[in-house]
Amino acid sequence: MVSSGWCFLAAMIVAYGVANLLQSVAAARTTVHHTFDPGLLLRLAGHRTYLVGLGCQVAGFVLALLARRDLPLFLVQSSVAAGLGVTALLGVLVLKWRLPAAEVALLVLLFAGITALVLSAEPAPAKPLGTAGLVALAVALGVIAVIGFFAVRLHGAPGSVALGALAGLAFSAAAVAARPLASSPTPEAFVRDPLLYLLIVHSIVGQLLLGLAMQRGSTTAAVAAMDAAGAVPAAIVGLLLLNDKIWPGREWLAAVGFLVTLAAVIGLTRYAEPQHHHAVAGEPDRGMVGVGAPGRPL
Repeated sequence: MVSSGWCFLAAMIVAYGVANLLQSVAAARTTVHHTFDPGLLLRLAGHRTYLVGLGCQVAGFVLALLARRDLPLFLVQSSVAAGLGVTALLGVLVLKWRLPAAEVALLVLLFAGITALVLSAEPAPAKPLGTAGLVALAVALGVIAVIGFFAVRLHGAPGSVALGALAGLAFSAAAVAARPLASSPTPEAFVRDPLLYLLIVHSIVGQLLLGLAMQRGSTTAAVAAMDAAGAVPAAIVGLLLLNDKIWPGREWLAAVGFLVTLAAVIGLTRYAEPQHHHAVAGEPDRGMVGVGAPGRPL
């Protein structure tokens, strides 16, 4: 019988894929921000498209939390990248994106790597993170915010990659908090756990950075950079501190799968092409879900 963790994982991939697509549409309709301004989230919230996408992301977050109760972080975090394939497929079918051959090949490589990780991952409950872990997560939050303050000055593809990578680090820290948090014995213990609030703040910072990254041209590059930066730290912490396990004899498969997945998402940050242009300052924002013509603001 299939474990519930695997079902949550599959549903999470679809939810994140739809969320990426809808949020990129909303980000393209909003005037580009060049400061680390939380007001961007308020402006994006004025789009029903973004709100629906945010709802999908929240659903993906909850599904990921449930999957992390038993599945190792190296699998769950890498599987988040599979949502990029869902995003690309929907972009081609619905928004008429034109993906270069290199990008298609890298997406196929991505799914091959994740398949290897699925075959190598052994379900197991998490260990507590401890006080030192709480302090490290709090320090990481400050470091990510400071770097993000300067990274918003980057434009185009470099801006998408840099801000997307910072978003990935923030979401990676949230994932580290979520793994032991998901094993809370009671709802009261869940609410009182400091990990919950570190998780929330890291997620908000990550969401802001991702919105800024998507404004700079390439949804694929932004999300790929996020996934690449988010997978490695979570995988290391999970294996060293949180009781993540690999089936005996399949360590080589896990290593190959992780490296292939990482190479694919890094490659996507290099070869991904912009899928849209941006609204110019003064152009009225549109708050409805719609499909723009290729090469025009969505």
